[in-house]
Amino acid sequence: MNMTRRVFLSGLGASALAGAAGPAQAWESKAPDDPLGCLVDLARCTGCRKCEQACNNVNDLPEPDTLFTDLRLLDVKRRPDAGAYTVVNRYFPGKVDDENQLIPVHVKVQCMHCQDPACASACITGALSKKDNGTVHYDVSKCIGCRYCMVACPFQIPAYEYHKTVTPKVMKCTFCFDRLEEGKKPGCAEICPVEAITFGKRSMLLELARRRIRNDPGRYVDHIYGEKEAGGTSWLYVSPVPFHQLGFIDVPDFPMPRLSESIHKAVYSYLWAPVALFGMLYGVKSYNDRRDQKQAGQGGAQ
Repeated sequence: MNMTRRVFLSGLGASALAGAAGPAQAWESKAPDDPLGCLVDLARCTGCRKCEQACNNVNDLPEPDTLFTDLRLLDVKRRPDAGAYTVVNRYFPGKVDDENQLIPVHVKVQCMHCQDPACASACITGALSKKDNGTVHYDVSKCIGCRYCMVACPFQIPAYEYHKTVTPKVMKCTFCFDRLEEGKKPGCAEICPVEAITFGKRSMLLELARRRIRNDPGRYVDHIYGEKEAGGTSWLYVSPVPFHQLGFIDVPDFPMPRLSESIHKAVYSYLWAPVALFGMLYGVKSYNDRRDQKQAGQGGAQ
């Protein structure tokens, strides 16, 4: 019996559905119960860039082309890169002061250190992992440079040392992992002169954020960015204006790995995916064999 194209495609679709229907294990969060974190109060930040300077010093990063004291750079919308783990941007969302002057809002940007990080889920070697102290930790000795983490991150944070051909690394905020292990604050939180960055347990930071919003509703919007975004993050923000006016990325409230890992487990449980693959290959081979036989018969008849 000849395998028509319709029959072949129908069989292939059935194989795929059978694979997807394989029994899946329930996804389990790997988030620590109450990690350390930071609350950034955008109503307090003055854009002094001291956090950038402290981060540069703590992590032995290269000196920037523009001095940290040059605040004109604030109006250039930047993202963290291989030479800067954190940056501060300045926005003018429309509020004015008593003299009718636009009021700036400054935004510190760095790795959010997700509770269930997509970058760690995508990493095929375990070079990225979520630690109990709240950090998403990078182990360069395990990294193979696949850069899947860069694709997976919903906040577009990880960078790569493309200029280093021999030993390039993925570069992102470390949450000052070594300092945390020593009982110290992250460098940026320690140096902030206006206490715009508060360091502590995530539960305490959430309560502090809710209290500020509740006690001063005219100063803050009723939203804690990072409480639910991407399933929750160790870095949290409160703001005097809606976050979409300040360059914050709109991401789903559920952890990014929940969907991808569930599908992965469903497809590969009980070897359904290999079975579907071999079924597809067998179908292709059978179809080609019959087509060749038919062509050979037609040639002989001539």
